[in-house]
Amino acid sequence: MAFFKNAKQPLGIFLYNIRLSTCSRHGYSTWATKGTSFAQSTDTKASKTAYLYWVSRRFNSQAASSAEQMSLIKQLRERTSAPIKDVKASLVDCNWDIEAAQKELRKRGKVLAMKKSSRTATEGLLALAQNEGKAAVIELNCETDFVARNEIFEYLALALAKKALFVQNSSQQIPGVFSFGPECLEDLKLNLDHPKISGETTIQNAVTEVAAMMGENIKLRRGVVMSTSSHGVVSAYLHRCPRPGLGRIAGILSLEVENEISQLDALQKVGSELAMHIVAAKPLFLTKEGVTSDVLNNERKILKSQAISTGKSLMAIEKMVDGRLRKYFEEVVFMEQKYFLNDSLSIKGLKRGYQKVETFKVSLALKLCTQ
Repeated sequence: MAFFKNAKQPLGIFLYNIRLSTCSRHGYSTWATKGTSFAQSTDTKASKTAYLYWVSRRFNSQAASSAEQMSLIKQLRERTSAPIKDVKASLVDCNWDIEAAQKELRKRGKVLAMKKSSRTATEGLLALAQNEGKAAVIELNCETDFVARNEIFEYLALALAKKALFVQNSSQQIPGVFSFGPECLEDLKLNLDHPKISGETTIQNAVTEVAAMMGENIKLRRGVVMSTSSHGVVSAYLHRCPRPGLGRIAGILSLEVENEISQLDALQKVGSELAMHIVAAKPLFLTKEGVTSDVLNNERKILKSQAISTGKSLMAIEKMVDGRLRKYFEEVVFMEQKYFLNDSLSIKGLKRGYQKVETFKVSLALKLCTQ
């Protein structure tokens, strides 16, 4: 009961009474004993007032200190986007010096980023950059969808795509298409202009810096550059776009005409719709002639075994296989597919003339998606 009575008292008085009773047991105070003088009583009241003032100042100074610390944590978090746990640890280690803590946090983050580089990164974004006659798409991976939606991650992906436009094809690949790995970009210089990540650095260092900020493994996985002749356009479509130039699935193709482009806007509209078709229909090959012999023979074996199980004659089986093979081409070959906006037309039939556009040729088509 005594405890509950004391609980109703102000904190300072409660602590003072505890201190006083402790001193009395050791013979240090006589203010409550019988025969205390008036002077002693006055001195006791003065000491009690002074003690309560000291307790009040102590608690107020601690509260102010905590408020300043929270403010520093918030400021450093806004500057770096690092996890709060790491932000606080850096400030404590640097005696709450925010500038020193920021440098320490970057060093610590880079070390942690290197340690996390072996972890699986299956989320991420495709970023697209285009200029006249050329388009570049890169894939930047991270560990979680949460980081993939972060503005710094998105900014880095777009910056890498713009840099990829200047990658030159030094290998004998398909004309007009250059697929490359991260090693082609890692040592290139990048000028960043973002409130939280700015200045000139290499692409590899920029990726490591963002990985340190996000606390996840981030890696540049691959890239593709597609170009066309002076008589063509490169069109692209991004699916599931969080913002312009970013997405999870991309369709990209090159359209060419025999003569000078007289209706560039109309041709670009055709290209945009066909790029959208690539994402929707998921073609594996551009033309029937592009289907490899291994794929064709394997598919023919599967179809023949299915036809044999029907018990029909050999001639009927051959006709069944040929019919099903045509159906297979309509499913996986771009030029044989039904146009997704009008299934009465095939892409092959569509290209003979569309909205007063001259006859065009689809020279290249690609579908890309994140891991």
